[in-house]
Amino acid sequence: MELNLKRPLVVFDLESTGLNITEDRIIELSYVKVFPDGHEESKTYRFNPEKVIPQQAIDVHHITNEMLVGEPTFKERAHDIARVFEGCDIAGFNSNHFDIPLLAQEMSKAGVEFDPSQHKFIDVQTIYHKREKRDLEAACIFYCGHPMGNHHSAADDAKTTLEVLKAQLDRYADDAEPLQNDVEYLSQYSSHNRNVDLAGRIIYNEQKQPVFNFGKHKGKTVEEVLTKLDFGYYDWMMKSDFPENTKQVLTRLYIQYKKK
Repeated sequence: MELNLKRPLVVFDLESTGLNITEDRIIELSYVKVFPDGHEESKTYRFNPEKVIPQQAIDVHHITNEMLVGEPTFKERAHDIARVFEGCDIAGFNSNHFDIPLLAQEMSKAGVEFDPSQHKFIDVQTIYHKREKRDLEAACIFYCGHPMGNHHSAADDAKTTLEVLKAQLDRYADDAEPLQNDVEYLSQYSSHNRNVDLAGRIIYNEQKQPVFNFGKHKGKTVEEVLTKLDFGYYDWMMKSDFPENTKQVLTRLYIQYKKK
């Protein structure tokens, strides 16, 4: 089934120096951009992370330090990357939990604006886990009927993710609860929580109030914690190792509550 799009959809995948969103760096970004008329464009970027890639990461994606010598840094290409995503919705595999927060962190470090509110996000892994509960390689075999190619190549992962998303739409089109070919529906369906920040440290509760989703104040509203229960919590979070997007969201809420 071809995608029903109102604006372009960027299906992307990252390879990185590790899994720490605040400390690790992107070394490869591959995307397939699908346009409403059905045509596609794709590209792969590689970046010098300006740090040594640990061997355990190399064992996963097979991108060595030597392969990145002479490549530009992410900061040097950040404006080009921002233009790829501008005016588009975004899809990936486990992207809501890793790729998008890491991308936002890198953009922030580069001083380039990346506003999550301007995009809808589809996490193909979440759709898969809600329906079948396995990883991308198993998803490719299950939905597409063949094994994927170079697993942990960002380019192949991005193309496989797009193929799986299309196959998911075909497979569940006639279910009692059909999977709708609509970006807004898929974005909502593939989100576990109603995140306020990209990393899910702050989420909306059933009353649509921002609440903390971690630590000693988990489940409590951000407003209650910052204005009544723990006046130092804002300063602690701003000085701690949280993603820049989380700090930006917290600051916006803090200013909003202070004005009341």
